Amino acid sequence: MSEWLKQLRDSHSDFDRGGLIESIGENPFNGFSIWFDEAIVNKELEANACVLSTINPLLNQPSSRVVYLKEMKDEKFIFFTNYLSHKGQDISVNPKASILFFWPSLQRQLRIEGTVSKVSAEESDAYFSSRPRESQLGAWASHQSEILEKRDDLIKRLEEFDLKFPEFVPRPSHWGGYELEPTYFEFWQGRPSRLHDRLVFEYEGNQWKKYRKNP
Repeated sequence: MSEWLKQLRDSHSDFDRGGLIESIGENPFNGFSIWFDEAIVNKELEANACVLSTINPLLNQPSSRVVYLKEMKDEKFIFFTNYLSHKGQDISVNPKASILFFWPSLQRQLRIEGTVSKVSAEESDAYFSSRPRESQLGAWASHQSEILEKRDDLIKRLEEFDLKFPEFVPRPSHWGGYELEPTYFEFWQGRPSRLHDRLVFEYEGNQWKKYRKNP
C-alpha cells in the first residue's frame, strides 16, 4: 500500500460542523434553497456543480459526470448539454437520473433523483444566446463523446464555424436544456462519530413523505 493511501486510511477526521437538519422544514425544494444559499454564502467552490448519473439500459451500465445546475424553475432542476453526448443518449432511452451536490466545507451532500426531459426550444435558445461566443461556437464544433483522432481536427472545426457565423451564432438543434423533475431528495449532514444525519423526502401519492435513514 502506498504511503499516502495508508495515511488516508489511518486518518480519523471527524464531522463536527453541522447540527441536525430539522430546520429544512416540510418542503424539499425550500430545503434545497436553504442549503444552496448557505453554500453560496460559505463560498463553496462551484456550489452549483453536481454529479449527474445516468444509466444505459442496453449495457446496464451507470455513468457519472459533473454538470452545472443553471436554474431551479417550477420545482425542476435545469442543466444544458449536447443531446448527442453520452448522457444525452442515456437519457433518450432511460430518462431516470440523479444529481448529487457535495459541499465539503459544510460537510453536506444532497442527492436528488427523478425523471429527465428536454426543456422547450425557446428556453434553450434564450440560454444559448446568453453564452459567450466561444462557448456557442464550441457547441457546434464538438462532436461530444465521439472519438477525436487529433485535437487539431476540433480546432479546425471551431475556426470553420467562426467563419460561418461571423456575427450571430444560432443554437444547434443537438444542443439544449434538460430538466429533472424530482421524486426523491436525500439531505446528508456530516455528524460526529460517523453518526451522520440523513433526511429523506420521497414523493408518494401526490405528496412528499418525510423520514430519516440510519447513517
